[in-house]
Amino acid sequence: MRKPVKNPRAKAPAARKTVAEWAVTILILLFASTTLVEAYVIPTSSMEDNLLVGDHLLVDKLAYAPSGSISKHLLPYEEPLHGDIIVFRSPSDKSDTLVKRVIGLPGDHLKMVNRIIYRNGARINEPYVYNKLPYDPLRDNFPGPATPFADPEHPLQAIHQADMLEHHVVNGEIVVPPNNYFAMGDNRDVSLDSRYWGFVPRDNIVGKPVLIYWSYRASTQDLLGASVGSMVSHAIDLGEHFFTRTRWERSFHVIRGFPDSQLADHPLPLNPGSPNP
Repeated sequence: MRKPVKNPRAKAPAARKTVAEWAVTILILLFASTTLVEAYVIPTSSMEDNLLVGDHLLVDKLAYAPSGSISKHLLPYEEPLHGDIIVFRSPSDKSDTLVKRVIGLPGDHLKMVNRIIYRNGARINEPYVYNKLPYDPLRDNFPGPATPFADPEHPLQAIHQADMLEHHVVNGEIVVPPNNYFAMGDNRDVSLDSRYWGFVPRDNIVGKPVLIYWSYRASTQDLLGASVGSMVSHAIDLGEHFFTRTRWERSFHVIRGFPDSQLADHPLPLNPGSPNP
């Protein structure tokens, strides 16, 4: 009895099907990574000690997405709240992505006195804040004189700060305009935030960080990859120290905002150089 002759063309549909399945899978992953979730790495110390330099985050891009008439009933869109950590495009350079904490919502009146934030006349509780440098009255009281950073690459920082201080101060308090937010870093002494470059437009908000999927001890220069040399140096460092410099205890750490509360009658801290209680 003759054996059936295998048709070499029969393998073609199966091969094409496999390729098609992988192509669809890759497209779905690319869609998810660009539309639903985005990876982000913390390059500076402005959010320490809550988010560290080298923390790699997953950012939920749908959390604050504008909701349509139908989609708002299907997906859990929300507006940023006091104490939320947000990822957004810098108002002075949209190619630069930043992460800070929401301190003021549209319509809020804000001022900082002796490192203490007052919102709408009441002190707010901020257990997430760290102060690591000596008290500086020019930095730790706000609003005050314009203090733009000398950054020729981002001249809009000084322009936005000047506009905020000129047009949005009422009775010694910053008033957050509609569709804008006031954001600050948790490491207040070194954070370049809304005090220096103004408000965060609602349209600039990318999403909410939800998870630290990996954390690695590295320098700001290496993480920013300002030059080919720094990128090569970082790659070599990863190869040599991946296991020893990975902060394994921070892996898969869930990131949550802090719904701060207002304290109408609360004494100022005795030691301005310590973290706020």
